[in-house]
Amino acid sequence: MLSRLKKSPILKWALRIFLGLFVLFILFFTSIYFGMWGKIPSKEELSQLQQNKATQILSNDGKLIGKFYIFDRQPIQFKDLPKHLIEALIATEDVRFYEHNGIDNRSLGRVFFKSILLQDESSGGGSTITLQLAKNIYGRKDYGALGIVVNKFQEGIMAKRIEDIYSKEEIITLYFNTVPFSDNTYGIESASMKFFGKHVNDLNVEEAAVLVGMLKASHRYNPRIFPERSRLRRDVVLTQMEKYGYITEGQKENYIKKDLKLNYKNYSNKKGLAPYFREQIRKDLSQVLDTIKNKDGEKYNIYRDGLIVHTTLDYKLQSIAEAAMKEHMASLQQEHEDSYGSRAPWLTNNAILKDAIHRSKAYKNLKEDGFSEEEIMKELQKKKQMELFEYEGTVTRQASTIDSIQHYLKFLNSGLLSVDPKDGAVKAWVGGVDFRYFQYDHVSQSKRQVGSTFKPIVYTTAIDKGIEPCTYYSGRAVTYKDGWKPTNASAEEDEEGMNYSMKYALSHSMNTIAVKVLLDAGIANVIKKAHQMGITSDLPEVPSIVLGTAELNMEELTEAYTSFANQGRPSKPYYITKIEDGSGNLLAEFKSKSPKEQAYSEETRQIMINMMQATVNEGTATRLRYTYGLNNDIAGKTGTTQNNKDGWFVGLTPNLLTVTWVGSDDHRIGFRNTRIGQGANSALPIFGRMMQKMNADSYFNEITNARFKRPSSEVAELLDCEQTKEDSFLKKLFGSKKDDAQEIDMDKPVEEKKEKEKKGFFKRLFGGKKKEN
Repeated sequence: MLSRLKKSPILKWALRIFLGLFVLFILFFTSIYFGMWGKIPSKEELSQLQQNKATQILSNDGKLIGKFYIFDRQPIQFKDLPKHLIEALIATEDVRFYEHNGIDNRSLGRVFFKSILLQDESSGGGSTITLQLAKNIYGRKDYGALGIVVNKFQEGIMAKRIEDIYSKEEIITLYFNTVPFSDNTYGIESASMKFFGKHVNDLNVEEAAVLVGMLKASHRYNPRIFPERSRLRRDVVLTQMEKYGYITEGQKENYIKKDLKLNYKNYSNKKGLAPYFREQIRKDLSQVLDTIKNKDGEKYNIYRDGLIVHTTLDYKLQSIAEAAMKEHMASLQQEHEDSYGSRAPWLTNNAILKDAIHRSKAYKNLKEDGFSEEEIMKELQKKKQMELFEYEGTVTRQASTIDSIQHYLKFLNSGLLSVDPKDGAVKAWVGGVDFRYFQYDHVSQSKRQVGSTFKPIVYTTAIDKGIEPCTYYSGRAVTYKDGWKPTNASAEEDEEGMNYSMKYALSHSMNTIAVKVLLDAGIANVIKKAHQMGITSDLPEVPSIVLGTAELNMEELTEAYTSFANQGRPSKPYYITKIEDGSGNLLAEFKSKSPKEQAYSEETRQIMINMMQATVNEGTATRLRYTYGLNNDIAGKTGTTQNNKDGWFVGLTPNLLTVTWVGSDDHRIGFRNTRIGQGANSALPIFGRMMQKMNADSYFNEITNARFKRPSSEVAELLDCEQTKEDSFLKKLFGSKKDDAQEIDMDKPVEEKKEKEKKGFFKRLFGGKKKEN
């Protein structure tokens, strides 16, 4: 029978077919092995694996603020991986990981017989951790009908080489650093931070099981999108851990009973904490890294080189500042819209709307494509499903591009900058109300009129030139050259008969006296002093500068005010302290830039602090005391610009300076009235709410409990006078020669008489102490 089988033509053909297929298989495999279907990395290349790594931005206490990346990946070491995470992976993905050399032949056999021959879908897969690692690193290519076979063979060859090069611990580490998760996240550390807000070594067993469970299908088991499905998959992982002896049955049951709890952190550039600040960091890094080369002589790349950027930002304070701004702006926006009603300029002023349309990106793109004005407007009027910002929550509705432009015209915006006045270290930076919809940064990009927040610079100049704080000025409104007649918010203060000390005039923001102080100090001297205090913008040599008509950047205004808490020396705001590579090697370091020379004397500084404290205690910022209940030592200044376009507030404590601004991005749209638009109502409440939150948290005690030093005895004497003083009986009886407003040349000092309080016998005898310039 055997001899007959040997002679059987069927058997001969079967053997020939088998040998032919075997030869074809060898040739096919050889063609893959030698790269005819695409180059397979050599052992040398595999030994130098480099993955794109995200650049991290850290707060001053090392907390992660955000990242820059193409793929969100943050590598870690084997020692950072908790034991239960490794056990969960092995129990679920590759139970014989420590027994095979990259390919699990037993699993492959099971897959062949059960999955392919018996069509048993529950038999599991034949992939190993090492095979998955090869796929994670090099991905898969499309080779048509043979694609899956070619890719599998390539991965098998790479897996064998990886096992020859790396230890099992190193393979586990590489795997966890390269495995993809949902939401454009790569690597276990990034996934841990994103879904649970903690480092991987802090994951508990059930959290580790959730992340390992995602590996089967990252989107399908995304716990953010499909929490119930993810929980069930977590329970499968826990069951596998119990099956292979990593946890007991009792532990498994205990873990399964627990709810799925996430602490999701979105590190998108447009979401999360401090998006405006992170965008400013990105811009600065691009410039800094142009001057630094890596060991290969190439420039660093913020999206792939895994740099670590240390900043001065205070994580808690930033969170509080953002919350305070949103709380206030939500209510102020409603008040703003209600005040205009149906007469709102964004609804009735066609010129404003038309200009906004012409400035829009959509209009410009269509214009560049050659469309006519009529065609463009027709296209922009088409309705579509659109997501629109509202404080109560984003709304989705049918709207045209023009509807959207009109919608956003109504919104007020805001900016906030908090720094340590001693060195300029930025502690909080809020460039607007929501970076997703308003990407213009009002801290770094915007220049606006600063209103009465410029007055302290004028008063500083005057006092430093020897004009004593107890100098009295009449509040009477005066007509200057060209018919300019500044007045006060209170009509009573414009009238003849009452004189005010400089302290009262500044704390109550009296415009009439501010102009007189400016002219006595000299416009040129004020501008020079402003530049010494950190103002870099060009300032017009006009008297209206005292009322804040000059447009300044928030950073330079902040720098000028730091000098009041830093011995008269301005501190330039800075926010990057150092940049390191992924291994912690220092690439660049940055420090505070404060001039050695004082911009003004210590005596002047003490006087100014006292006068600005009066603004909070008895002047235009008293609502900090009676509305927000703040008992902290605070010096401050409110500011409101012409026609209520901008509201400002500067709040200064011994260890923190905060500047806030509120207004419309379109200068033609202001507040409906001064009651709403004044800095005390529009900008001050952001500071007030922020300080309330700080007072409630002992973390900020060093700031909230700080006290200004008492003025020296000499300064206390200079400040010792009544704040107001009526004209003498004879002056009241016979009137003033200046009862009628006259034109005064603004190139000359004000000639009206100023009265000074004389104190003590020796002062009357020898006169007041002359201060040096």
